[in-house]
Amino acid sequence: MPAPAPAARMALPITPRSSADAPAPRAESLYRSDVQFSTLGEIRRAGLAALDPDVADFLESGSGAELTLRANRAAFARRTIVPRPMHATASPDTSTSFLGIPLAAPILTAPFGGDALFHRDGHLAVARANAAHGIASIVPEAGSFSLEAIAEAAPAAARILQLHPIDPVEHVVGMSRRARRAGYGALCVTVDCPVGGWRTRNRENRFDPDLRHFAGNLDETGTIGVAELFGRLLDVDGARWDWARLREVAAEFELPWIAKGVLGADAAEQAIAAGASAIVVSNHGGRQLDHAPASLDVLPEVAEAVAGRVPIALDSGVRTGADVLLALALGADVVVLGRLTAYGLAAGGQHGVARTLELLTDELRTTMALAGVERLADLDARFVGGRPA
Repeated sequence: MPAPAPAARMALPITPRSSADAPAPRAESLYRSDVQFSTLGEIRRAGLAALDPDVADFLESGSGAELTLRANRAAFARRTIVPRPMHATASPDTSTSFLGIPLAAPILTAPFGGDALFHRDGHLAVARANAAHGIASIVPEAGSFSLEAIAEAAPAAARILQLHPIDPVEHVVGMSRRARRAGYGALCVTVDCPVGGWRTRNRENRFDPDLRHFAGNLDETGTIGVAELFGRLLDVDGARWDWARLREVAAEFELPWIAKGVLGADAAEQAIAAGASAIVVSNHGGRQLDHAPASLDVLPEVAEAVAGRVPIALDSGVRTGADVLLALALGADVVVLGRLTAYGLAAGGQHGVARTLELLTDELRTTMALAGVERLADLDARFVGGRPA
């Protein structure tokens, strides 16, 4: 028998829609199309594309085999955020303070040197963007512009000056006094870099930047010049500082100081005993000692040892708002942004840095809402889990 014919589909009447029935225009797009950068990943790609290849490698590279560089990101990837259902808030509060400095978000920008390699305005642009966003700069000693020029460009953001503990002592004390006169409120002393890191990629590239990009605070007629400074940082046989000497010299600072480069409980105790008013848990983005632990991995140990005596910043590996939340949940009070800031600077100067800060803060607020966090002070280790092996 022949197969039965398929049943005819019943045609549905189509009523033409009048102009009165048309949907009203949307008040706002879900994802804005009128902005230059929509994600931090876009900013990174644009920033690297804007740089000469050897400068891009200088920014991206770590030391040695880059094990610590990769470990920093892996430490964040191993952890999960454990949300609290039904605790969401419509307006998470990201404001905080660090050493008495009010911050609209728990962010400081890092004191990366050679900043004019990434954009002609360097840390001038960074500080201006920070001031507009309500956060603070850690201004580098080996930057392209003087600490005074950056303070003049953005006094609200130029709050912390970074120093290297190198001889002569007169140079270090002199820099601290310049900072106080210029209106800075604190110093950030790099305590774990008696010499520069072994930068394999930079060596293979024969990277030879103009040292004037690192000499904004140095003067050949002063106590130390740029060639002498870099000579001492590269001299493995030169004189070294210890905690006792740092404590003695820091007594002349007339400003509170932060110990940057702490990667364990013992070092944290020594820093506090030497007079540090805050600590930065940092391996310098994997750019100094390769095989050093990831900063996030040692943060809980440091936080337990410090026990609230001084505030803690986490540096190295932060790339997203979720990373910021994880760092704060594990004991940091703020995070320090190095490469993220440099990507923004290279991508678009002040605008690029401002957009980086805006996106990171917006992502942090979204992450807080999804995790059920109303205030940063609510964060603790209960929000952090581990991924199955």
